[in-house]
Parts: sequence; C-alpha cells; structure tokens
Amino acid sequence: MPRLSAAHRHRVGFTLNGKPVAVEAEPRLLATDALRHGLGATGTHVGCEHGVCGACTVLIDGAPARACLTLAVQLEGREVTTVEGLAPAQDRLSVLQAAFRRHHALQCGFCTAGILISLEAFLREQPEPSEQALREVVGGHLCRCTGYTPIIAAAREAAALLRQASQSTAAEPLDV
Repeated sequence: MPRLSAAHRHRVGFTLNGKPVAVEAEPRLLATDALRHGLGATGTHVGCEHGVCGACTVLIDGAPARACLTLAVQLEGREVTTVEGLAPAQDRLSVLQAAFRRHHALQCGFCTAGILISLEAFLREQPEPSEQALREVVGGHLCRCTGYTPIIAAAREAAALLRQASQSTAAEPLDV
C-alpha cells in the first residue's frame, strides 16, 4: 500500500503511562505500531494481529484492550498504560511484576506484558479473586512456555499482598 501524504495523517495526542504524548498517524495505523514504532513503547508485543493471543494488551482509560485491534486515531484524548507504566518507579517493580519474578511466571516473556496488564486491571476490580476467576482472565492469553501454573500462583500472591497493603494504615508503599 502506498504511504499517504502528510495531509492524510493526523496528530494523535493522548496520555501514555502518565505522560502526554503525540504521534503522527495515518487513519489505518494500528495502536500497536504507534506505541512500538512511533513512541518506543516496545513492551507492547505484536503476536497474532487478530486479537487472539493477548500479547498486545494495554489499558485504555483503565480497561484492557487489544492494541492490535485498535486504531491509533482511537487513542486521541485517552489514557493508555502499557507494561512500561506498571512499575511505580524506574528501579522498582509493581507488586504484580515482583510476584511474577518470585514465581518464575515467565520464560520467553513474549506473552508476559499482556498478561500483566490484564491481571493488573482485574485485581483492581476483584481484590479477592478465586483461582477459577484468575484462570479465566489468563485464559484470554496464549502462553506456550509456563503452563500458566506459576502465573496463577503469582497473581494469587499479588492479590494477597495488595489486599494487605490496602488494609495497612502505614503511609509507606508496600515494599516488594
């Protein structure tokens, strides 16, 4: 397909991981391409490009969405969180990320970003999830390496730690 002229490109402004960003996008540009190639958010992986594998999952206004099924122009004015935005600081992992690390819940890591994003959103909504509910969330992602068992263990631990932190009266953040 020929590249469209500048007149056919749009400036798309949105918030990415808490910071305002803008990218030039042709109407057909996918959010995955805008994030990875336009903005350097390479944690958003491109797998099947059909919304099936879940590797490209990001949060759009707090809700999980498949970036390979979203056009970049649809991000205008929205708040987008990628796996890069989950950590509370550059040198600290989130509670969920640290639990994944402790439980060896990743091997090749290709699916991990999407799974982390989906679980992050789910645990905010369901602080006391059942194992079956966690399996349903993770079941929306394809992982060929882990067998999902360590992922579920990590999610359960993270849920417990997050509940503990929310019940704590200490003003200090939970150390992971």
